[in-house]
Amino acid sequence: MNDDYARLPSRVKAAFIDGVTIIILIYGITEILSLFDFVPNYIRGGLFFLVFFLYEPLLISLFGRTVGHLLCDLVVKNGENEKKNILFHLAVIRFILKVLLGWLSLLTVTGNEKNQAIHDFAANSVVINIK
Repeated sequence: MNDDYARLPSRVKAAFIDGVTIIILIYGITEILSLFDFVPNYIRGGLFFLVFFLYEPLLISLFGRTVGHLLCDLVVKNGENEKKNILFHLAVIRFILKVLLGWLSLLTVTGNEKNQAIHDFAANSVVINIK
């Protein structure tokens, strides 16, 4: 097994950090919105949607990593060309499957040589240790 590919504990740690980061972002937005007299619910809902559903796909496609990946020295790359980030639409598919399948997807990491989860196979991505 190649040590360059992230193992399950690192990936779980990164996912936990991302969960905390999303909570902090949503809390910060809530605090900012509380400074205004009236904010329509569709604005609140839209901001929640942007933070929750676009946080990971946007950061993965643009930078190859989220805050959790950064703090855990991980990067998500294209499975065929590990120098390239995955495209946004593939990052969205990866995220949706990751959310829908939850832990089941992550538990498949140990079953292959590149430590790919089901959501990585779907997006043709790999998660790499950079240290």
